[in-house]
Amino acid sequence: MTAAADDQLFKGRTVLIMIAVGVLAFAGLAVLSVYAPSLRSGNDGGGHSLSKSAVGFGGAVKLFRALGDPVIVSRGDTPGIDRAGLMIVTPSPAHDARAIRSVAFDGRRLVVLPKWMVVSHPVRPGWVLKGDALPVEALEKKGVLEAYARTADLQRRAGVTRPTLQFADGRTVKAGPVDQLQTFQADGLVALVSDDQGDVILARTRDRKTYILSDPDLLNTMGLRSLDTARAADAMLDLVRPEGPLIFDVSLHGFKRSRNLLALALEPPFLGGTLCLVAAALLAGIGAAIRFGPVRRAAPPYAMGKGALVVNTAGLIRMARREHRMAEGYARLCRDLAARAVGAPRQLEPAQLDAFLDRLSVQRGAPLFTDLITAARNARGLVDLMAVTRKLYDWRLEMTRASH
Repeated sequence: MTAAADDQLFKGRTVLIMIAVGVLAFAGLAVLSVYAPSLRSGNDGGGHSLSKSAVGFGGAVKLFRALGDPVIVSRGDTPGIDRAGLMIVTPSPAHDARAIRSVAFDGRRLVVLPKWMVVSHPVRPGWVLKGDALPVEALEKKGVLEAYARTADLQRRAGVTRPTLQFADGRTVKAGPVDQLQTFQADGLVALVSDDQGDVILARTRDRKTYILSDPDLLNTMGLRSLDTARAADAMLDLVRPEGPLIFDVSLHGFKRSRNLLALALEPPFLGGTLCLVAAALLAGIGAAIRFGPVRRAAPPYAMGKGALVVNTAGLIRMARREHRMAEGYARLCRDLAARAVGAPRQLEPAQLDAFLDRLSVQRGAPLFTDLITAARNARGLVDLMAVTRKLYDWRLEMTRASH
């Protein structure tokens, strides 16, 4: 026994532990793969609302929440608010008008044009090093402006300026310092906010569905470090925002939460069914691993003994559909049993014995045996067989007085 146990590669407990660890690891991997986009912090230095870098819009989210405005960071799953509020889209230089329009939203949207080329900080994660401004020609060729206007022309001021924002309703707001203020001129767009030189900073399309902000430094974290810029940003959003929340989109930057079958199985109301399936699988595994009751011995491939011979013979007769041919043999068996029980002389021939039993049947009020054996010979099917065998059985009981 000890030698056999030592020859085992793994013990039973070790195998169970390996299986449990494998199942848990697979389940954890499946869950993490479903919720991976949601678990990412998003603080990668990009130009979106999950980024806390200078060119990100994480500061705008904190600012407007502190002001009491409802703010939502959308990963592409905002059911119930498809038309309410203002969707703020912050494309990168790699996004064009088609990518911006792929963000599903039926209400108003504010498109913030990009401006800076940045690289990740080599030491501090989530920080960026500001480089040069994007070439104006690159932004114009992308067609972000031209998708909403017939002609578009982007300009930038040299150096750092403190522009005065002039609203279409006559208000003026002094903004904080902005490096290389970016403005545009476009046909087909209605100017809402301009700088002190008459260049457009905020404009809208004629259907009032899309608004375009020329300079991201008026809304990103780097610009909102100035209180004046924060006031200017709040005034501009109040001008364009309808009733509803501010929705900062991050799906454009790869943080989209996609709906799939596995995610539905892990969330209510389908979570209960998933847990029941897991419990059923666990119980089935336990039932397969643990045997209940004594060991069931395997039956031999071929049955042995007289009983098996009788069963096999009966099976062959049944397959051949010759059951009714056994009626005459059963009748002879009943005759021999009855003759032995009543003490009939042994030297009688079969015909003489049949006549003897007929006389005895008349005395006892039973059917004639010759009639019964004739009916047995004439049986043509299973129904006839069952009828005549029942009569023969009752006759034998009457002759032997076994029925009393």
